[in-house]
Amino acid sequence: MGDMANAACMADGFDKIQKLPDPVPGCPNFRRVPGFKVYCCGQPTIAGFEAALTKVCGDKYPKDGPIIWFNLRQEPDVYVNGEPICARPPNKIGEYAELGNVTRDSAKADEEEFIKVIEGRAKENAGKLKFVDINKAEKEIEVKEVVTLSNVIEGLKAKFPGLVHMRIPVCNSAAPLETDFDILVKTLIGTNINTPVIINDQVGLSRATTGCVAACLFKEFQISASFEGLVETVPGVNLDLLKMDRYKMDPNKDALFRGEFEVIKELVAELKDEGAKNECDKVIDKNGPAKTGGTGIKQLRENIAESKLSYEIMDDAAQVFLKSKIMDNIHKYFYLIAFTAYMRQAAELARSAVSDEDKAKNSLTGGKTAIPGDQLKVNKTFAAFMEEHAVLRGMVEAGKGKLQWERDIPAAALANLESLATTDFKANLGKIIHDIYQTAHTMFADMPQGDHKKRAKYRFASKTLMRILPNNLKGEVEALIEKKSITLDLYEILGQCTWGQGIKA
Repeated sequence: MGDMANAACMADGFDKIQKLPDPVPGCPNFRRVPGFKVYCCGQPTIAGFEAALTKVCGDKYPKDGPIIWFNLRQEPDVYVNGEPICARPPNKIGEYAELGNVTRDSAKADEEEFIKVIEGRAKENAGKLKFVDINKAEKEIEVKEVVTLSNVIEGLKAKFPGLVHMRIPVCNSAAPLETDFDILVKTLIGTNINTPVIINDQVGLSRATTGCVAACLFKEFQISASFEGLVETVPGVNLDLLKMDRYKMDPNKDALFRGEFEVIKELVAELKDEGAKNECDKVIDKNGPAKTGGTGIKQLRENIAESKLSYEIMDDAAQVFLKSKIMDNIHKYFYLIAFTAYMRQAAELARSAVSDEDKAKNSLTGGKTAIPGDQLKVNKTFAAFMEEHAVLRGMVEAGKGKLQWERDIPAAALANLESLATTDFKANLGKIIHDIYQTAHTMFADMPQGDHKKRAKYRFASKTLMRILPNNLKGEVEALIEKKSITLDLYEILGQCTWGQGIKA
């Protein structure tokens, strides 16, 4: 990010930040992923950090035991009177922002610079700091205490000496970098299956959910590599019921909600591992809201489909932004499946690479072995895995936009409209509009009644009328749209084609 001198001070917290029931005071949207010792949250206050760590430990896990906390924020954070304030470019105030290529080291350096900026601004303003909230409302507070996030963590280690805090700055919509996945894996290697993992972003939404999915997939690696042999010694246990890659989604769900994008199908075929998608989908569902079996807020896979449905009713400017976001989210989903395949391969390698000494040490009745989770090794990085499968990098770049962005008008309906337009456009205009809307009624029959459906049909009518205009009228309308005299709107186009004929571009 850099340029702390001109950075805006923005409060991380805001009204209605808490989106889940049973809040932990000072730690927004704190929750546990069902079935995993993995936790997700927004940026805590100083008191919120301690409340979250106390809840994680409960009355069973030792407070001096290892606890891994990943911070996925790109912004540097400083605590003023116990509340987190982040640095943002003045033109990127809001709930989240994409800040480009931010590294752990650059975030740490920015934090050290940012606290000096805050102290300087307060000194010049009679001990008060001016800042904004996510809605750009200006506020002011008397500064009693200022401390960096790094020093907050150091203070927590007095009560939680096993706490490890690791920054992995990631983008909001796009996939984490291959090296980001590797940092997460490297940090978790050597931990036990019951070691708590906590992941935060500003609110506990997309970035934190993505990190939690990756952390759960690492836990799955530990379970697969460590305990499969142990489980197989238990009489009467059906191993198929425990395997995540046997997961099947509701076949009645729309294909997009099942994540069956063309580029994902290509990925599964290239990996020759359908189980990777199944396992990833199960973990994504566990990290999603209650409707897919989770305790969270964001459903990383289904959110793509929901955004795609919203795309149909947006105006052109909004569509440009949303299209980019949808493609970024498909890119992220693609990489999460690839990471799952990598972790599955790592589990297989860990099981098969056990030395004779370790086999003897960890042997079970029946000849199976159970390697303790903290002794597992991953001998290949995810970046190396992707290098071995370099075709995947080009595949996702070329394929993440392979969606049907607009619904196809039936060929017969289009031929009818084109015939009416070329025969006598003005005389047939009434029937043209009638037939356009009749076609729209059929095409959007799957959408529920309401404003969304009305807007989708209206946009379709506007674009279809523009598509079938006779060449002389189309040239006039396109020129006026180019000059911004009119917009791509059904009534404005009709006006220009009828009573507006005197208006020239």
